[in-house]
Amino acid sequence: MGDQELFGSRIRSIREALGLSREAASEKAQINSNYLGEIERGEKWPSIDVIQRLASALDVRTSAFFEFEAEERDPDRLLSQLQRLLSNRKPEELQQATRLLNALFRL
Repeated sequence: MGDQELFGSRIRSIREALGLSREAASEKAQINSNYLGEIERGEKWPSIDVIQRLASALDVRTSAFFEFEAEERDPDRLLSQLQRLLSNRKPEELQQATRLLNALFRL
């Protein structure tokens, strides 16, 4: 996956994590929902103005859209990454992480 696709995927992930439809997010950013779809699929690079409007609509820093790594597909490596993230955390932080994961996966 190239940078353009990773960038778009990051925007989609943030939007979906907020529970916003593509239509609602595009309306807030004052762009066409089809254009947002093209951005999220990595088909188009938005202008800086559009990036700023999307960040404002999603209530994140513009840099959040560029905070991505190549997507890992190996389950063992993914579990290892999760273990590193959670190691040495306080019990209340682990409880919060558990609640977030439960909500995310609706367990």
